[in-house]
Amino acid sequence: MKHQNQVTKLGIHRSRFLAIAMLAIAIFVGNAYAKVSSDDAFIKQHKLVERSTEILFWTQDERAIGFKNIGRMWPTRVVSKAKNAQPMVLKDIGLGDITYEVEGKEYTIGDFIELKSAIGLVVLKNGELVYENYTDGNDKNTRWISFSVTKSISSLLIGAAIKEGYIASVDDQVVDYLPQLKGSAYDGASIKNVLHMNSGVQWNEDYNDPNSDVSKAGAANGIRLINYVKALPRAHKPGTVFNYNTAESNLIGELLRSAIGNNAATYLQDKIWQPYAMESDALWVLDRPNGVETGGCCLLASLRDFAKIGQFAYEQLTPSQNSPLAKNWLKDSVTPSKTYPNYGYQWWLESDSNRFRASGIFGQAIAVYPELGLVIAKHGNSPQANGPSEYKTHEKALDAAIVARLQEM
Repeated sequence: MKHQNQVTKLGIHRSRFLAIAMLAIAIFVGNAYAKVSSDDAFIKQHKLVERSTEILFWTQDERAIGFKNIGRMWPTRVVSKAKNAQPMVLKDIGLGDITYEVEGKEYTIGDFIELKSAIGLVVLKNGELVYENYTDGNDKNTRWISFSVTKSISSLLIGAAIKEGYIASVDDQVVDYLPQLKGSAYDGASIKNVLHMNSGVQWNEDYNDPNSDVSKAGAANGIRLINYVKALPRAHKPGTVFNYNTAESNLIGELLRSAIGNNAATYLQDKIWQPYAMESDALWVLDRPNGVETGGCCLLASLRDFAKIGQFAYEQLTPSQNSPLAKNWLKDSVTPSKTYPNYGYQWWLESDSNRFRASGIFGQAIAVYPELGLVIAKHGNSPQANGPSEYKTHEKALDAAIVARLQEM
């Protein structure tokens, strides 16, 4: 009888546990469904799908919903995570009490993430997750649009293509891989010129001008891109003047696909995403269903995985023998161009240091501090695409405070 009572009690406990577990799952699924439904209603009300070509001119509130739902609005190709991918575990080293100052007022690291322009902040130290915070309903699973952060990733893939012999050298001519551009202003420009954005081809990168080249063709790829850049005039001799040009990065994507005979998303998956055990699947926006990726934009990934891209790049400064990149690729990538000291192969460089970063409009960033083994990654939604802003002022001050704290440790 005593044994039967114990069995009965055990059964009751199990039933209660299962009931609680099922309730928790139901609440989670219900909340997730409600969140998606709410986002769907917002997207429909604001006609974000129909206004996708106006993405640079969405309001800040529209971007807050739209930027995390791009993968549900536009065609994409999956960059699959590795089967053995394991989530990073937070190692608290005391960064939560960091303070910084802006215009004489003290703020905390928690205050930063509460800024309307801030979406997520991840800090890695020697490859370990040491700080993570999100706002506005976002979390470690949010796939946020990267914009020009993708440029730096495309540069990594060129390094992989050279390692595998698909591309002989950065000194090769662009038209060797894209013969459609023979006779255009790109005839005579090298791959290195395009990586350094000093091809000499005329281009207007004004995000606030709806008639600028970037507004009209910044997301172009495939035939549309080729046709657009073929018509552009030459403004300077190749290799003489730096001019930030998203079309150059998109051409890198075209050139990469032409060289490897494959799509960029699968190549990223095979060369970096899976071997480096990224935590989550990423999505790369396509120009049409089953189409092609844009080399200069629009990889959608979790902030943890963007931070791990920064960690991957850092480790390539002293690569192992099985590195997927060409010899010294990262060192060459973060060596200043002769035409602009703060730019390398699609990476932004900090003057008088070995620090580098991938940057995207509206506050996307992966900052690498090699001397500290530090990576700071952010998803953002700043009021305007670029230029001075309250967010950038806070970002700069916070980054400096994080660096100072780690220098003290």
